[in-house]
Amino acid sequence: MNKQPFVSRRDLLQRAGCGLGMLGLAGLLRDDGLLEAVPAASDAADGVVSPLAAAPPHSVARAKRVIWIFINGGPSPVDTWNYRPELTKWHGRSIREFDPEFSDTTGFFKDAVGQLMQSPFRFTPRGECGLMVPEIFPCLGRHADQLAVIRSGYTESNNHSPALFAMNTGFPRMGFPCVGSWVTYGLGSDSANLPGFVVMSDPRGRGLPKGGASNWSSGFLPGVYQGTYLSPQGPPIDNLVRPDGVTQTAQRNGLDLLNELNGLHLRQYAADTDLAARIESFELAFRMQSAAPEALDIAAEPRHIQELYGIGNSLCDHFARQCLTARRLVERGVRFVQIYSGGMENQRSWDGHSDIEGNHRQFAGETDQPVAGLLSDLAARGLLDETLVIWCGEFGRLPIAQIADKPGRDHNPHNFCAWLAGGGVRGGVSYGSSDELGYKSVEDRVHLNDLHATILHLLGISHERLTYKYNGRRFRLTDVAGQVIQAILA
Repeated sequence: MNKQPFVSRRDLLQRAGCGLGMLGLAGLLRDDGLLEAVPAASDAADGVVSPLAAAPPHSVARAKRVIWIFINGGPSPVDTWNYRPELTKWHGRSIREFDPEFSDTTGFFKDAVGQLMQSPFRFTPRGECGLMVPEIFPCLGRHADQLAVIRSGYTESNNHSPALFAMNTGFPRMGFPCVGSWVTYGLGSDSANLPGFVVMSDPRGRGLPKGGASNWSSGFLPGVYQGTYLSPQGPPIDNLVRPDGVTQTAQRNGLDLLNELNGLHLRQYAADTDLAARIESFELAFRMQSAAPEALDIAAEPRHIQELYGIGNSLCDHFARQCLTARRLVERGVRFVQIYSGGMENQRSWDGHSDIEGNHRQFAGETDQPVAGLLSDLAARGLLDETLVIWCGEFGRLPIAQIADKPGRDHNPHNFCAWLAGGGVRGGVSYGSSDELGYKSVEDRVHLNDLHATILHLLGISHERLTYKYNGRRFRLTDVAGQVIQAILA
């Protein structure tokens, strides 16, 4: 029997009163060639097409999924992946001897500007490519020939919140969709039972990154594309366990009724993407009650795999568990995983305003073995070739000392470094360069729009074609800029 939608008195009057007028308007628009054919809405009773259904890319994809290790707080390039031996010769001198136009406002603490400071870490060449790797990354150094290191990144903001928003969304203010949301909007998810986009943050009580959940927001995209946040303490996902007294059958029946009512409304307003996303979110939550506990159960992994990541090592156990969780998620079809190393600010993250040596040694120690283990494990399972792994923060740090009891380094938007590995990336290469002191990017400069364009390209998405109309304008992740970094592609 055909089910008829409910018609309210208001709907009846509206349809009767406006019907003739709409017919007249349609005729005028057709005469002027302004009337476009509208595809028929799918029957909600026959099932709503999921907004997270896997979609074909624009071109051949080299990567199917992404794991982004977000180095929260801003790692220092000259102490990580941008080896600058000339900095040793300039140690203790004023940066104005090198650049008379240096501004005290480049960093964040203009009253604590010190002298140029060499790296406290010893660098050695690693791999066949001879990449200079600091002593704080002994495990990642073994993967030197798999990394494409970008040493000429730059951004606009020297403040954490807008810089985080920019690195995640392309815009230095909140309200815009992040990379993970754009990717799942463009490609959907390969899993019907897990979210397309998952986020993990520091589990050691050091807080969220500046700006909090806005960093993994879907912005003006439908809410189904926002990151699913895994809580670092307690149950990873709220309401994952069915309440006592509620059977699976009762929950399924209630959800079916809700879907039927929502479907009736959706048939009338087929263009309401928020409603379609809401319907899908209810269904996904139901399916996750069975799938998510298994996906998050790292105890099911063999002991040698857990040890590969560093589980059991008190320094890095927390991050090791998150990296292993990331591998289990992408293995089960999750499209985009982002893990934040470090919390809110200063010594709780890579934000080394004081004691840059102690700060970076601490956080490198927490992440080196887990990330190296992730690369090894993905490669052993045949997943690295189709998984893009990214190591990047929101900006860099100055090559000068920030005055403190133990000197640190202040923010620097003019030069940051990053590396990519895996799906479609040419390993063992370094791209771009800064000046000899690591102050500004000068050769083959890479804006964050270029980084975003490259990520999308490796996933088979044209950054110029992936758009969403909002407030009368078509937006994209790269706004009106961005060039794919061809030199790092395999």
